[in-house]
Amino acid sequence: MEKANRDQFSKAHLLVVGDVMLDRYWFGDTNRISPEAPVPVVQVGKIDERLGGAANVARNVAALGANTTILGIVGDDEPGKRVVELLKSGGVDSQLEIDVNVPTIVKLRVIARQQQLIRLDFEETPSEKALAHKLERFEKLVGAADVVILSDYGKGALGQVAHMIEQARAQNKVILVDPKGEDYEKYRGATVLTPNRSELRQVVGKWTSEEDLTNKAQALRKSLDLQALLLTRSEEGMSLYTEVGVSHVKAQAREVFDVSGAGDTVIATLAVALAAKWPLEKAMALANRAGGIVVGKLGTATVTSEELQ
Repeated sequence: MEKANRDQFSKAHLLVVGDVMLDRYWFGDTNRISPEAPVPVVQVGKIDERLGGAANVARNVAALGANTTILGIVGDDEPGKRVVELLKSGGVDSQLEIDVNVPTIVKLRVIARQQQLIRLDFEETPSEKALAHKLERFEKLVGAADVVILSDYGKGALGQVAHMIEQARAQNKVILVDPKGEDYEKYRGATVLTPNRSELRQVVGKWTSEEDLTNKAQALRKSLDLQALLLTRSEEGMSLYTEVGVSHVKAQAREVFDVSGAGDTVIATLAVALAAKWPLEKAMALANRAGGIVVGKLGTATVTSEELQ
C-alpha cells in the first residue's frame, strides 16, 4: 500500500487554476411539512462554510504538505472575502483576481437528517477584463510550479485553458486537468486528464465491454496528445490508460457517506505525488486511497498525509 511522504511533498510547488467557489452548508432537523407548500420545514441549527471547486483542490494539495498557489476569480463581496480567509487558514497562497462585475460562486446546501434537501447555486460568468488579468498572472506564476492543476467546473474561469496548457507545456510543466463538458479538444497537450465515468461517456459515448472502453479511452488519449488518461470509476476503482497499456486499481472498501469533492481530492493527491517525482501508477494508487477516505466524510473535505500513512 502506497504511503504519503510529507518530506517529499513539502518540496513540491503546485499551481491550481480554475473555478473557485464557496460551499455553504445549512444543517438542521425537520419534523413537519410547510403549510405553504408540500415541502419540509428545516430548523437550521448549524452553518458551515468550506472551500469548493478549484479552491478545494488547492486546500487538498496544501493538506498533503505541498507548497500551493491558487489562481482564480472571486467577486468583490462577502463570500469572496470568506474564500480568501479560508485559503489563508488552509496554508494556500491566494492569487485570486477580484471581479467587481460578478458575484463569487456560492453553492448553498440545506441538509437535514444527513440528507441533502436542496442545493442553491449563485453564479455568473466572469468578465472578459477579469479573465485577461488572470491570464497575465498565470504567465507570471507558471514558471515557479512543478505541476499545474486545471480544475474546470464549467463556470468560465478556464475560458483560456488551451492557451494555458500551451504556455505550461512550453515550460515542460506537468499539467493535470479535471475536465468538464463535451469539448475536450481545448485540453489538447495536457499531461493527464482525469474524467469520471459520466464525463468520459459524454465525450466518447457508451461502451459495451471493458475492451470497448479501453479502445475508446486510448483513442481519445492519442487524439488529444495526452501522456495519460485516468478514469475514476467510483466503486470500480480507477483505470490508467497510457502508451504502454492500461492498469487498474480497485476501490477502497468503505462506506460511502458523501462523494462531494472526491474528484478534487483525487486530482490533488495525484498531482502532489507526480510533483514529488512518483511514477504514474504509484501516484494513482495513492490518489485512489485518498478518494476512498474522503467519501467517508461529510461534504467537501480534505485528506492529510497523516491519513495516508
